Amino acid sequence: MSTDLEIARKAKLRPIIEVAEELGLSEGDIDLFGRYKAKIHLDVLERKRDKKQGKLILVSAITPTPAGEGKTTTSIGLSMGLARLGERACVALRQPSLGPTMGIKGGAAGGGHSQVLPMEDINLHFTGDIHAVGCAHNLLSAMIDNHIYRRLKPQIDPTRVKWGRVLDMNDRALRCIVIGLGKPTYGVPRESFFDITAASEVMAILCLAENLQDLKKRLGNIMVGYTYNKEPVYARDIKASGAMTVLLRDAMNPNLVQTIEGTPALIHGGPFANIAQGTNSVVATKMGMSLADWCITEAGFGFDLGAEKFFDIKCVSSGLDPHAVVLVATIRALKMHGGKGYDELTEPDPSAVERGLPNLKKHLENICHFKELAIVALNRFATDSEEEIEVVREFCESNNTPFAVSNGWAEGGRGMIELAEVVREVTKAENKPFKPMYDWGDRVEDKIFSVANKIYGAEAVDYTATAKKDLARIYELGFDKLPVCIAKTHKSLSDNPHLLGRPKDFLVTVREIIINSGAGFLVPLTGDIIRMPGLPAVPRATVIDIDDDGNIVGLE
Repeated sequence: MSTDLEIARKAKLRPIIEVAEELGLSEGDIDLFGRYKAKIHLDVLERKRDKKQGKLILVSAITPTPAGEGKTTTSIGLSMGLARLGERACVALRQPSLGPTMGIKGGAAGGGHSQVLPMEDINLHFTGDIHAVGCAHNLLSAMIDNHIYRRLKPQIDPTRVKWGRVLDMNDRALRCIVIGLGKPTYGVPRESFFDITAASEVMAILCLAENLQDLKKRLGNIMVGYTYNKEPVYARDIKASGAMTVLLRDAMNPNLVQTIEGTPALIHGGPFANIAQGTNSVVATKMGMSLADWCITEAGFGFDLGAEKFFDIKCVSSGLDPHAVVLVATIRALKMHGGKGYDELTEPDPSAVERGLPNLKKHLENICHFKELAIVALNRFATDSEEEIEVVREFCESNNTPFAVSNGWAEGGRGMIELAEVVREVTKAENKPFKPMYDWGDRVEDKIFSVANKIYGAEAVDYTATAKKDLARIYELGFDKLPVCIAKTHKSLSDNPHLLGRPKDFLVTVREIIINSGAGFLVPLTGDIIRMPGLPAVPRATVIDIDDDGNIVGLE
């Protein structure tokens, strides 16, 4: 069986200028990064603002398992399936992080015959956007420590700095650090930390900003810490936001690439919906809708994480409103939720599939909470039996939910025509506005409970002493009207990664609440979630290499 990388290398890529022309763009609308990558100028979006907008389709999934679900593969495949039906479609995705690429995941640009290309570039440094985010974030970090060292006003209390540093790599040794050690000129010693770059507030700002002016304003609103009198200090107070904006100017422009079948793909923004906002950028989504009749986008991890944030943060703040939600499921994942072990998944077991259906049902209920149309896409694996597939089909029929088998990994767009036809049929009706899970004006505790109770299924929310102090500070500073971006394990509907299926009668524990005043949301940290992943026992980096001919191997 060919690997993703081998399949990608056999594809014949179109010059990116041809892909741009298909979207109605001229050479003057883009900046070329070689023959197969480009950045689209932001003013294109302004020029297309009054044009009829294409339909937006959100792709999400059931609770992830090690068996894989295939949201990205399905998103890419759906755009290709629509193109095969004669529709003008594009896909708008997030860029993979180097951390998981070198850690456990390997490539994250789709799979099989449903990929975005050039695969190596997208999975590695691409056009440098994630590096630009890291540079802007760490510039602010350096300016904070210089501000403290120089004893400039407002005088920042070194023990109350809330801004750490970031790195786009899984490195557990950097979760808690001490900086400023050594000679007096080396700085003021204090404790600090690293997050992975995708979890940076700067990344969230890049994803939510509507233009450069909005970007600069949001960057200035980042709260970095407190003075000795416990007054908040913002990035604008130490005059950092202008230079940060300069570093992010080009990164604000969405990236244009193509699918394995040559259809347009916009890649922009960072991943990790379990610890961050986790959807692609507002400008890329809006650009896709303005340049094509269909824009397929994806929200990270399960619907309880990426899709909830997509609706309650991204859509509310930007005015976006999907026409439908495609919920991806696999027989393998359903069997794991039904109690089967990873090494037992290739054995046909319809009863295990049936036992895993409560997880699927809960995610469908969650889509209904937002008053959205739901379509179940069963991402097919070679080991799936017809009897197992029929279990899911009958479940969907009994729940009046449109269903389609997607086979994009094996067959590309041809294997996605069934799903494309279902999506096209379901969205013929007039799009009705979605209903947010809560009002931003609600009390912070009520917003957290709304998500924990209605989306996760929790009975109650508990707060540690630290979280209670954070709540008091949030109300004192007037940040209580911000939405919540809950950081939670992606492995379970609960905050306990070991509770598979549809857990019940559980509590969600909030241990800390971070104020992301620039991005415009609060980040409640639940359970044992951390924002700097670690490498697995055998990192993918141990097999990624370059052969004697200069070709990358192991990135699959």
